[in-house]
Amino acid sequence: METALKFLADLFSNHTLRTVGMGAVFLGIANGVLGSFAVLRKQSLLGDAISHAALPGIALAFLLTGSKSAPVLLLGAAAAGWLGTLFIMSVVKNTRIKYDSALGLVLSVFFGFGLILLTRIQRMPVAAQAGLDTFLFGQAATLLLRDVATIGALGAAVLVLVAVFWKEFKLLCFDPDFAHCLGFPVRALDILLTALLVTSIVIGLQTVGVVLMSAMVVAPAAAARQWTDRLGAMVAISAFFGALAGGAGALASSVVAHLPTGPTIVLCLSAIVIVSLLMAPNRGLVWGWARERLNRRRIMVDAVLADLHVLALRHEDPGHGHPISVLRTMSLGHGGVDRSLELLRKRGLVRKTEGGTWSLTPDGLAEARRLSGKGDEGP
Repeated sequence: METALKFLADLFSNHTLRTVGMGAVFLGIANGVLGSFAVLRKQSLLGDAISHAALPGIALAFLLTGSKSAPVLLLGAAAAGWLGTLFIMSVVKNTRIKYDSALGLVLSVFFGFGLILLTRIQRMPVAAQAGLDTFLFGQAATLLLRDVATIGALGAAVLVLVAVFWKEFKLLCFDPDFAHCLGFPVRALDILLTALLVTSIVIGLQTVGVVLMSAMVVAPAAAARQWTDRLGAMVAISAFFGALAGGAGALASSVVAHLPTGPTIVLCLSAIVIVSLLMAPNRGLVWGWARERLNRRRIMVDAVLADLHVLALRHEDPGHGHPISVLRTMSLGHGGVDRSLELLRKRGLVRKTEGGTWSLTPDGLAEARRLSGKGDEGP
């Protein structure tokens, strides 16, 4: 116990871990909230396109200013990401190209242009160009307190705007046509929500990188969707999952040597998604399998009870026993006779006679009549 407490104390006293952990948690919360709207609006790939489109903006910001200051580079990334988003909207609106095709077009063109610019920058005979390629996969270990402050401030601004326009964004997600009929500026709200998504993606490029940033947008929301059918709960759960993965990824990368933080965060998110897909109530695969198995067993039990009722109708004595071989013959379509009879006996609906035959009890007869819809009518 003392060893564990000492380990935790050492971790929290670690300045680098504290800085990276706070940045990852802030990033996870912001992207978890905005990702919920992107997933519900079926715009999951928009995050991928924006993050890849931001790469040439980072390169151009460096070429124009010669500075590697985080605010300068993030401003360039935001401008390029926003330009890519406008290009996608324009292509979809003015051509016959579908939305997914426009996303793929922007993603590949902007990312390719960014790689060309990065290659040119890496060949420049200046020392300041070193390190820009870390934006491809992220390098959370380079985060400084001022970077964390930038992430926290921009993330807080995003959350405040989401809270202010909560009703409008909610209506935009589920029924934009109705919102338009009510007089809401749907186009402006769409642009605002997309701008917030661009901001939440851009602030995470230094931590997770261009290639993996889309996972920070999609994964928390996809996992949260498995646990609830309410938007408010989904947004809260998604933010929690994003923060949990960010903190866990930062902690794991600090404990294990040579383990990059960005990819580790994405792996933590993947684990959360897998657990949610399997274990979430109502939607989880395990719970679905259990419900299906329970329903199948209930159907088999009711079918055996119905077979006994049919046989009882053929005799003056409803308590007349019937061999199990007859029930097995009648149950070729649903099977499980032996186990169903045992379950029915435990419930007091059937009994086994001394001769080894099976018959309905009075309670079983009443239940069989109820299932058949005959109520209290006699056999």
